[in-house]
Amino acid sequence: MHHRGFLLLALLTLLALTSAVAKKKDKVKKGGPGTECAEWAWGPCTPSSKDCGVGFREGTCGAQTQRTRCRVPCNWKKEFGADCKYKFESWGACDGGTGTKARQGTLKKARYNAQCQETIRVTKPCTPKTKAKAKAKKGKGKD
Repeated sequence: MHHRGFLLLALLTLLALTSAVAKKKDKVKKGGPGTECAEWAWGPCTPSSKDCGVGFREGTCGAQTQRTRCRVPCNWKKEFGADCKYKFESWGACDGGTGTKARQGTLKKARYNAQCQETIRVTKPCTPKTKAKAKAKKGKGKD
C-alpha cells in the first residue's frame, strides 16, 4: 500500500511538471517576435569587427526592437550592400583608355526590405595576358 501511494504521488508530480512546461512553451510562442507585429523593418547587417564576418541586424516594429545574428560575406561589394542580390552579365571587353572592364547587374532579390538599385554597373581592372605565357613556359620544361 505504501508503494502505491508513492507511485501515485510521483505520477501526479510528473503530470504537473509537464503541464507547467507546456504552458511556458505556449507563452513563449504567443509573446514571441512577429506575432503581435506584422511588419518588421530590418536594418543592414553590421559586422561586429572590421567590415565583414559575423554581426547583428536590428529590427523594429512599433515599440518593439529585436537583434538577430547575421553574417556579411567578406567578398561583398560595398557600393550596393550585402542585402541586395544581383544577376550579372559576363564581363565586357577591356577598355584600353581606362584599363578597366565592366558588367551590369539586374536586381534579383532584396533581403530584409533593403533599398536596392534596380540595375548596377561594376568595373574592375583588366588583367594582363601573362597567364597564357606562364602556362606555355611550364609545358616547355617537361620535355
